[in-house]
Amino acid sequence: MDAHARELKKELDATLDARRELGPEYEAELVDSFVDKVDTQVRRRLAEERLLAARGGGRGGAEAAASGFGERFGFAVVTLVLAIPLSAIGAAQAGLSGLLVVWAGILGVSFVHARQARGAEPA
Repeated sequence: MDAHARELKKELDATLDARRELGPEYEAELVDSFVDKVDTQVRRRLAEERLLAARGGGRGGAEAAASGFGERFGFAVVTLVLAIPLSAIGAAQAGLSGLLVVWAGILGVSFVHARQARGAEPA
């Protein structure tokens, strides 16, 4: 049982004890008070989960990792697709040196992209 569940159980126990002591005439107020506490706990927990998701952790972390993988994979595919005509143009215009310049550019762009992607990930 996590801390949130333990806290809610304590609140429920306290509400039931108060109901026993005060009687059924205060039941509606006690239920409303408990529901407000539960609502506050739920809102707090959702806010914590959203914060974790925004930082790349928690449940959202898996989604963020999948999104990061999709972006990297897409970048790799586009790079390789563009490398074919660029290689042909470089080799046709300047021979082996043109081909080497094209691939040096492709590797440079890929390196910069990889560095930026790692800089965006939480440590």
